[in-house]
Order: sequence, then C-alpha cells, then structure tokens
Amino acid sequence: MAQKILAQKITDDFLKDLFPPQRTDAFFDALFGGAEEGAYTIVLKPRTESETAVEVAMELHQRPGKCLMCSLTYGLPAVFKRHPIINAKGIASAIAEKMGWADYSWDIGQTHEEGPQLHWLPLRVVAK
Repeated sequence: MAQKILAQKITDDFLKDLFPPQRTDAFFDALFGGAEEGAYTIVLKPRTESETAVEVAMELHQRPGKCLMCSLTYGLPAVFKRHPIINAKGIASAIAEKMGWADYSWDIGQTHEEGPQLHWLPLRVVAK
C-alpha cells in the first residue's frame, strides 16, 4: 500500500517542483558569494510514505571536480533546518498539504553516506 500511495502523491516531479536545481546554486551563492564554490547539488527524492508519515531524502550529489567528503556534510541538518533558501519548513508544509495533513511535525535527521559521491539527509514529515 505504501508504494501505491507514494506513486500517487509524493513523486520525483512534485519534489523537483518544490526544490528546483537552481535552489542549490542560490544556497551556495548566499553562503560563499558564488554558486561555483558548492561541492554538491541538492536533489529531493521520495523514500517512504504511509498514511501518517513521509520520508524524503535530501540527496547531496558531488559536483564534478569537487570533494563531497571534504564539505562537512555532517553539520548540515542544523543548517538545512534554518536556512531560508533551503526552506525545509516550507518543503515539509507542502508535503503535509499534498498528503492532506493539517497538523504535522517535521525534522531532518543525520547525514548518511552512500559513498564518496552521494550523501543524504532524511526529511521526515509526520501527521499528528
């Protein structure tokens, strides 16, 4: 059942509309004064979905010629929770709205390493 709901509600296209590729560049421009300084591109991907919870991966894809391992991705949960360009609260709100949840909570978990070129952070939205 979870996969059926996922295919209907929280899709790659929905998440790409919520967080288009240009937002990563805007994030690094705000942090470093230039998007070319960023070591990764942020891509939202659906992971799990049920009637009461959704988890989305905030994937960090290494950019060519950059070092994802050197970019201190373990401090990102606190940064992503507060940064206005990332707007995790807005992403969570849009997911909750799409799921039909008026009352919900959200959080970003710790960074996971899939390998030297891909890390991800779980963004969880839970109906109350």
